[in-house]
Amino acid sequence: MNDTNLLCLLQLASPSLPVGAYSYSEGLETLVDKGIIHNQESLSRWLKSELQYGAIRLEAAVLVRAYQSLSGNDLAALCHWNLWLSAFRETEELRHSSWQMGRSLIQLLSKIQPQIIPLADAVGSPCNYAIAFAIAAVHWQIHLQAALLGYLHSWLSNLITAGVKLIPLGQTTGQLLLLELQPLLTDAVAKTLTLKDDEMSCCSWGLSLASMQHETQYTRLFRS
Repeated sequence: MNDTNLLCLLQLASPSLPVGAYSYSEGLETLVDKGIIHNQESLSRWLKSELQYGAIRLEAAVLVRAYQSLSGNDLAALCHWNLWLSAFRETEELRHSSWQMGRSLIQLLSKIQPQIIPLADAVGSPCNYAIAFAIAAVHWQIHLQAALLGYLHSWLSNLITAGVKLIPLGQTTGQLLLLELQPLLTDAVAKTLTLKDDEMSCCSWGLSLASMQHETQYTRLFRS
C-alpha cells in the first residue's frame, strides 16, 4: 500500500472512529460479572478461543466476500452476504450491535466520502458493520489482507479495552495482551483468506449464552 492507503486504513481501524464500538463488550461484561473471566490469563484464553473458533472469524470471512463482490461489481452478492451475516447472529444484542455500527459507519462515510452513497443504497438497511467496513476498504483501495488485519485488530483492541475496564486490568497489561495476540491475528487473516464457503462455521455457543444473559443483567456498563 502507499501512504494514502495506509492512512485511510489507520483512520478506518482507529478506536476514535465514531461508530460506537466502545459501548459493546460482546458478552464479556456477563463473563466478568459471573467470575468466568477475572484476570489477564482468563481474558487471554477467551480472546484466543474467539479468534480461532468464534463468530469473529465468520465476520471476517464475510468481509472478504463483500470486498470481492464489490471488486467484481457484483451488488447482488454483496446484498446476499449482508443478509447472510444478519441471519447468522444468534442474539438480538449481537445483531443490533452489528447493525448500529454498520449504520453509523455508512452515515459517516456518506458525509466524508459521498461517492459511496450508491453502494450504501444498493446494500440497503440494515447494513452490517463488516459490510460497511468492506465498502470503505474498497473505496479507499486498501489491500484486502491489510483491511482484514485492520478489522480484526480493531475488534481485539475494543475487547481488550473492555476487559481493562471491567476486570479491571492496568493499561500496560492491556497492551501486553495486544502484543501477545499479534501472531494469532496474522494467523487468523491467513486462514480467513483461504476459507471456503462450505467451511464457514464456528463454535460460538459460549458467546451466545453470555450475550443472552447480558440482555437481562441488572447492572450494565456496555450494550452487549
